[in-house]
Amino acid sequence: MTFLAGRTVVVISGPGGVGKGTIVERLVARDPRLWLSRSWTTRPRRAGEPETAYEFVDRSTFEAAVAERRFLEWVEFLDYLQGTPLPAPPDGCDVVLEIDVGGGRQVKELHDDVVLVFVDAPSAEHQRQRLLRRGDDLQTVQRRMNKTASERAEALELGYEIVVNDDLTRAVEAIEALIEADRNRRRC
Repeated sequence: MTFLAGRTVVVISGPGGVGKGTIVERLVARDPRLWLSRSWTTRPRRAGEPETAYEFVDRSTFEAAVAERRFLEWVEFLDYLQGTPLPAPPDGCDVVLEIDVGGGRQVKELHDDVVLVFVDAPSAEHQRQRLLRRGDDLQTVQRRMNKTASERAEALELGYEIVVNDDLTRAVEAIEALIEADRNRRRC
């Protein structure tokens, strides 16, 4: 993928409710060289979720973009579609993709030289409480919790670095260190 050549590409994945969005928000705010690719989704926007969290589209619009090969990766997750449009980062910026592990697999197949980070919760109960606080209904919480173990196993198989979000500052700093190590490696 020539449009990503020479750039650090960071894939941030993890189960629902572990704080990926908050971590990514902090990373991008603290590092002007990071550019976040905004994913598309067909799921409805959650109460209190910013309109800019995703490009919220209907299923037919998403499927048309898939047919036109406008996505770097996409997946059907639970009962909706989500995906990453082909990135167009500004010059000099590295790319952050906040995507699920299946999407991370697709990106790695296309661009093997990526930094893979799996954000995990300190415990299942912590994750469950976060999902409830963000407004997920009990059925959705259970479906997301059931998917966590398989996501973690797939992440380990793909060689993801695991970062437990038991302290937000520490988690952000751990990911920043991985990004900086990749940037240093590329300078050599």
